[in-house]
Amino acid sequence: MFAPGGLTGRGPENMEWSPDGTKFSYIQRDEEGEHGELWYVDAATGEKKVLVSAAKLASLAPDANKVKDERERERLTRYHVAAYLWAPDSKHLIFDSHGQLWLFDLATGTAVQFTSAPDPSVDPKFSPDGSHVSYVRKHNLYVRPASGEGEKQLTKDTGENLFNGDIDWVYAEELAVRSNYFWSPDSRQIVFLHMDETKVPSYPLVNLSLTHPTVDNEKYPEVGDPNPSVKLGVVDADRDKVRWISLNSDEEAYIPRFGWVRDGVIWAEVLNRNQDKMDLYFVGAKSGKSRIVLTETTPGAWIDFDHVEVRFLKSSDGFLWPSWRDGNMHLYLYSFDKRNPLAADAKLERQLTQGDFEVLGIEGVDESAGAVFFSANKGDPRQRHIFSVKLDGTGLQQLTHDEGVYSAQFSEDGKHYEQTFSGPLTAPRMSLCAGGGACALVWEARDEVAEYGLRAPKFLEFKAEDGTTLYGRLLLPPDAAASGKIPLIVHIYGGPAAQTVLKEPEDPFDEILARKSFAIFSVDNRGTPGRDRKFQTAIRHEFGVIELKDQLIALDQLFAQYPQLDKDRVAIWGWSNGGSMTLYAMTHSDRFRAGVSVAPVTDWVNYDSIYTERYMGLLKEEATSYTESDMTKAAANLHGALLLAHGTGDDNVHFQNSSQMIDALIQAGKQFRLMIYPNKTHGISGSDAREHLFHMIEDHFERELK
Repeated sequence: MFAPGGLTGRGPENMEWSPDGTKFSYIQRDEEGEHGELWYVDAATGEKKVLVSAAKLASLAPDANKVKDERERERLTRYHVAAYLWAPDSKHLIFDSHGQLWLFDLATGTAVQFTSAPDPSVDPKFSPDGSHVSYVRKHNLYVRPASGEGEKQLTKDTGENLFNGDIDWVYAEELAVRSNYFWSPDSRQIVFLHMDETKVPSYPLVNLSLTHPTVDNEKYPEVGDPNPSVKLGVVDADRDKVRWISLNSDEEAYIPRFGWVRDGVIWAEVLNRNQDKMDLYFVGAKSGKSRIVLTETTPGAWIDFDHVEVRFLKSSDGFLWPSWRDGNMHLYLYSFDKRNPLAADAKLERQLTQGDFEVLGIEGVDESAGAVFFSANKGDPRQRHIFSVKLDGTGLQQLTHDEGVYSAQFSEDGKHYEQTFSGPLTAPRMSLCAGGGACALVWEARDEVAEYGLRAPKFLEFKAEDGTTLYGRLLLPPDAAASGKIPLIVHIYGGPAAQTVLKEPEDPFDEILARKSFAIFSVDNRGTPGRDRKFQTAIRHEFGVIELKDQLIALDQLFAQYPQLDKDRVAIWGWSNGGSMTLYAMTHSDRFRAGVSVAPVTDWVNYDSIYTERYMGLLKEEATSYTESDMTKAAANLHGALLLAHGTGDDNVHFQNSSQMIDALIQAGKQFRLMIYPNKTHGISGSDAREHLFHMIEDHFERELK
């Protein structure tokens, strides 16, 4: 399971479309990551060819999993940092090799080192005309002609707390920001976000494994702390004079997204700290004059950035806007005057999708055909499918049909897309498809289902106390004895960031536990994603209460349906928010004989501002809610045998959470087991650490439930 490639084998990585839409490229490595080649699939013929050989790729795009620094490795893999970038002419590539950029000519098969500074050059971009390459180094913007001569520094801040076009931790993690600067369509200007982190507190990540320990101070705003202050700047590509743009006077506001409407006009989204109001601004790049053209408010809820984003149409005066306004996440088409965008408010033309389902992402647009492609869970919240709809609101079509979970990556013109699929009894496979047409197989995983005897769980439905349907899954032991009750393990996440009940292959660890004669159960309580606004916002300002209530009522209904399950031998375990819910369940009920909590938030004031305040509200307004969700205050009520595990290098859910819980449990006189993973980040990655942890979890349940 935890060896390189896992049970399915190592799939394609760093998948990208060439700008002209003719080639879909990807890196294919061997299991150990020692050898890899850059391949492409011809979109017209489906033919596969090698673009860059293994010998050349070894130096141009080293395997991110070989990076020794734990946090940097997690950054590269967690945020899917691109290893290479296509040039606008679709004939050249830029490779990022450990922060040094290389320009590769596909015609000659030669690479030329593009940067050689001692500090890394990151987030490279070609200007739209292909004449220049920009990048960020030491929090400043640089630009260089594609010929490689004459590097120019566009911003010149020297402080470690001042970012120009660079991204800090909290924007990357909680607003899914992947770049903070963008070229104008005419290749003459760059708009970028300036971030000042001076007032943001630091958290010390200490490496105690060395003879002389080191400290890395991470800028991390916790609940109620000052966030980075942000503003937009515009700089000409041929000179280093910056024009600053003032949008509003709210110093607490976020600018999560921005870009170019057309030459000379910038768009920007400004989100309030409560995250229930977002303004769309149009801004004159030269004048700095701005206008709010659209305001979205979500009273009693939040603006959802996890799934869909505004999408401007290139060939028309319109944009696609996602909104929860009718109770489900749907797409709306707005128009504006392209000649004079600041003249009037944006005009709502029509709602493109409607119904009791969630649009989960705008995947592509074929403007010539007037079609929008999106992912949604229409018909079953446990599935993900690809759909299309016309810009006039007609012709809704489902493009994928097998039961399971699909994802897609469209070419810029929307004519072709890469499609990845897996189902309850189907290992992942990747195909290349024509928009609305035939698909050709590109890669197929090893059949883990057949090779390891994985089984599909039973998919179940329950009712919450308000009548809401809750979806669950149950995996029973393969050879359960006719006599004797079966101990049950609840695997929980329970938070706003993830569903656990999807129609995809069962986690192999569940199968291992099932073969040890345990039953494995999961249910998605209210507050988890993939359902309507009412379902997701049920937990607003109250982490723990609703989630546990739904988990327990589903358990009661499960025991009624499956009397062979032993209600006196029930355990619970989870990671991150699932770790938090494990602690909450074990301190707020007596139903669980044992539990494993991995990398939990134990007091929500310890977690970052953007994520926590989105759901829990501002500390100054919701102090009581924060106090009631603090697991450390309930330590004396711990029921059952607890195993607590955490990495000391966790830069996401800091080790301070477990440290505070440890102290509270000691003061309460509660015995528990503890496992610390030195310098490991939130994912506790690496086959050695993972094997160790999962064996420990298995042993804990064997000891406590049998």
